[in-house]
Amino acid sequence: MINYHVSFNLVSPYQPSGDQPQAIDKLVAGLKSGQKHQTLLGVTGSGKTFTIANVIQQTQLPTLVISHNKTLAGQLYQEFKELFPQNHVSYFVSYYDYYQPEAYIPASDTYIAKEVEINDLIDKLRLEATSNLYSGPDNIVVASVSCIYNIGDPREFGKKTLNFKIGDPWVRRTLFEQLVGLYYSRSELEFKRGSFRVRGDSLEIWLAYADWIVSLEFDESGKIKSILERHPFSGQENILKNFILFPAKQFVGASADSKEIFEKIKSDCAFQVEKFKSENKILEAHRIQQRVDYDLEMLAEMGFVNGIENYSIYFEKDRSTGDPPYTLVDYFKHLYGDQFLTVIDESHVTVPQIGGMYSGDVARKKTLVDFGFRLPSAYDNRPLRFEEFNQKINQTIYVSATPASYEIEKSSGQVIEQVIRPTGLVDPPITVRTTKNQIPDLINEIKNRVDKKERTLVVTITKKMAEDLSKYLADYTKTGHHFKVAYLHADIDTIDRSSILDKLRSGDFDVLVGINLLREGLDLPEVTLVAVLDAGQQGFLRSKSSLIQIMGRASRNINGQVILYSDTTSDAMSEAIKEVTRRRQIQLAYNQEHGITPETIIKSIRPQIISRPEKAEIKPLIDVNFDSLTPNQKKTHLSKLKKEMREYAANLDFESAIKIRDRIQELSA
Repeated sequence: MINYHVSFNLVSPYQPSGDQPQAIDKLVAGLKSGQKHQTLLGVTGSGKTFTIANVIQQTQLPTLVISHNKTLAGQLYQEFKELFPQNHVSYFVSYYDYYQPEAYIPASDTYIAKEVEINDLIDKLRLEATSNLYSGPDNIVVASVSCIYNIGDPREFGKKTLNFKIGDPWVRRTLFEQLVGLYYSRSELEFKRGSFRVRGDSLEIWLAYADWIVSLEFDESGKIKSILERHPFSGQENILKNFILFPAKQFVGASADSKEIFEKIKSDCAFQVEKFKSENKILEAHRIQQRVDYDLEMLAEMGFVNGIENYSIYFEKDRSTGDPPYTLVDYFKHLYGDQFLTVIDESHVTVPQIGGMYSGDVARKKTLVDFGFRLPSAYDNRPLRFEEFNQKINQTIYVSATPASYEIEKSSGQVIEQVIRPTGLVDPPITVRTTKNQIPDLINEIKNRVDKKERTLVVTITKKMAEDLSKYLADYTKTGHHFKVAYLHADIDTIDRSSILDKLRSGDFDVLVGINLLREGLDLPEVTLVAVLDAGQQGFLRSKSSLIQIMGRASRNINGQVILYSDTTSDAMSEAIKEVTRRRQIQLAYNQEHGITPETIIKSIRPQIISRPEKAEIKPLIDVNFDSLTPNQKKTHLSKLKKEMREYAANLDFESAIKIRDRIQELSA
């Protein structure tokens, strides 16, 4: 295990250069003077992450970094982990591999039960994040927008810990009960993360939040004789004098009288039943009564029920109906007060995403409550409203190459530009070309890049165009050229996106065709051409901000170039070209003044945080004669059905996913 420092210790062979020193100085001065909102307008490739790392180093503030998707959050996590190897750097994103939310579709009278598959690694990393926060102030947590969802009261999480010291006496039965109270399970046969087992005079605990096993050895009187931590795979061992064990779940709940909680739930159910009856909604009244009776019976017998989060308000101490939920932000607030920093990466996208989460959640739950599938308490298991989020954070830095008016206004003029890149690279030259013969022209440009072993990004405006163009380019074999092409759009999940981008960088692909995913934060130094089709179209995909972000993908290579295909010049095009040209002129003048020769960024391809094997082609399997299969074939078939189910869910075809899920349950019975 890392011997963490109490203070942040930035480790890097590089020193701030270009525009970074002045940006760092201004941001630090703003924070020290109490400035609540600042904006870092940093062009692509200017080292915004390194700038923020230096700000953290100089201010020593625990930091929450929020990104708008898992791919970029993973990239930031790896970068901060490299920059602060001796400090706590954590990763906190949604832990679902497969998530089908509970919903009801009145038009077709279709009820969709909640179905989830949790990614074990991400679950561990989330637990590691909250445990790290209690382990010292030197914390950087890189999170997606899932950090504004309910995870339980941090005060209760902090209370539910076990402290082990050499010489402490323990009654074995009491210790086991306390471990179970922290959601660790006893497992003698299948020892795994989040479980414990007994070996003679030793008790072994596999931590839920780290790849370490803690072994406690007791003497004859029941006192702890030694504490040893061991890595289950490498075999590395460390001798400890004391150890703090954190819970195996984030939502631990407050200690409360279950009888009192059950009576409250029954009372609220009775009120809802009477309300439905008074409105002559007899079916809804029967439905909610049946649901609550079943859930309470399961809670009494098993201590858990699918959808338990809809009753979370009853188990949370000091939280009333309508109060904001406890989220990861509350951990920072509880532990550090206002002495922490919030960094919102790609703020022009992330801020609106944070603001929109609550409305989508409440709309889905309103249907469930109105039709008798859930009690109104379901509303209280929710993300933060935007105003609630703003009340919980304090000092904030918005980071973007194209900050929106919201961030600029909140920053009250404290917008720090970081236009000069440490590498001396300048923004790419921009060429506007007619759409006449645009595909032959594009092919010719791609050929030139392939001959030089360089990469090309092509940005279309629709998914179908991306697919058709990628197929056309892949089939193009004239003059002996055969392009290796892939396309990228929203139907491709996060892990596969990362894999495709890595393959582009490594040369497995020459061309990547996409829509709106070839924008923020993608670090592709091998790309020398960005071609934008339908650049003059009006709308979000061709706004000034979007165009500047797209153009930025060509700014990490000295040969970078942007081609905009359009027969008209829209206002957005004109403004984007004007802004990129302004930045380019500043950069060229700086290079000339300081005698700098630009250099292409050279960056290794990092291993992915989460990876999986290549997906095989999935064909419909629901009608296979299951009884005719051997036991091993049945097991394989069920595995394929689960993959098929996840494919339907990824394409938002939840009704087909339900059919597959029901078939799996039928065959597994």
